[in-house]
Amino acid sequence: MRYGFVMASGDARAAAELAALAEEHGWDGFFVWEAVWGIDAWVMLGAAAMTTERIRLGTMLTPLPRRKPWDVAGQTSTVDNLSNGRVTLAVGLGVSGEERFWLFEDDPGRKVRAELMDESLEMLQYLWRDQPFEFSGQHYRSKKVADLMPPAPPPPVQQPRIQTWVVGAWPRPKSMRRAALQDGWLPNYIVPPGQQPGELTPEHLAEGVAWIRRERAAHGLTMEGYDVVAEGSTAANDPRAADVVRPWADAGATWWIDADWSSMDPAIARAAAERRLRAGPPRLD
Repeated sequence: MRYGFVMASGDARAAAELAALAEEHGWDGFFVWEAVWGIDAWVMLGAAAMTTERIRLGTMLTPLPRRKPWDVAGQTSTVDNLSNGRVTLAVGLGVSGEERFWLFEDDPGRKVRAELMDESLEMLQYLWRDQPFEFSGQHYRSKKVADLMPPAPPPPVQQPRIQTWVVGAWPRPKSMRRAALQDGWLPNYIVPPGQQPGELTPEHLAEGVAWIRRERAAHGLTMEGYDVVAEGSTAANDPRAADVVRPWADAGATWWIDADWSSMDPAIARAAAERRLRAGPPRLD
């Protein structure tokens, strides 16, 4: 099990300082959230790359259908090179319906966002190479030009692609397959029709992991190097914090992401982050 921390609020300077603190106290990953209109997540991660040497750096998460894949490729490659191969790109469809997430455009709907997601994930595989390519999709295209001016950005350190975690809605097969064929699963639980509303449980996670194992095997892939991510909140210096994590590890999670969204006030969030990071991750015995 590896352990990550999400910075709930702060700027690039805060990210640089808190990522260094996380590395110092034994955390394995440092993540920031990507705003629709706000401080640029990849500038924050670039700043964090300059103050760290080991810890992984990523988003939690990037609404990929709302971004141009070539912009994402350039940003992620830049930070991956700066950090010597430590970027994790976590992607999802984006939030539906909530007005604050759709200030500047209309929500095209889940179906269109899913199409954009699939094309973006496919196109990123080409964009993370330093050579021109042809691509023809329903939403995106690329012409193959022999001499690019300016030249394509240098490829990321990680090959064949930057580590990519994808939201998969359990138990929806199409959504789960999208996650299964990348590098990690960010679980989202969709309550089946006729059942009472509920949240993701370790039992749901275990069912999803078993499904992903079968799906990857059908495509000639193993679970080696594949991540399953559980997210929650544990308190600093809580002697029982590991008890919160253990059921998720037993269900197949390979990462625990600590995220405290109780306050978005920068001063309050900064103080809480420092306390939690200094206490160290909720490691299992």
